[in-house]
Amino acid sequence: MEEKQENKTNSPQAKITKTADKRAHRSQKVGVVFSDKMKKTVVVRVDRLVLHTRYRRYVRRTSKFMAHDELGATVGDKVRIVETRPLSAKKRWRVMEIVQKAAK
Repeated sequence: MEEKQENKTNSPQAKITKTADKRAHRSQKVGVVFSDKMKKTVVVRVDRLVLHTRYRRYVRRTSKFMAHDELGATVGDKVRIVETRPLSAKKRWRVMEIVQKAAK
């Protein structure tokens, strides 16, 4: 039986990869910026289609999420938001990228 010797390094890169391996999958959503009246915060409206149980028709459901915005998204932009740690009382999402800018 051979013993495997681990390469013990205390470099920051090794710590980042270890924590990234343990981190759970963060959910992502794509929506439209509904409001940008706050500093570094936008309200993102996410639409989804749900099958009605009785009538078997698809019904549109809308959810609004407050997201931290460092990229400078404006009203009407299509953005991708990702789940993150609580940043304030209502913010648990952050803008990952601006998918499509709003037409002016």
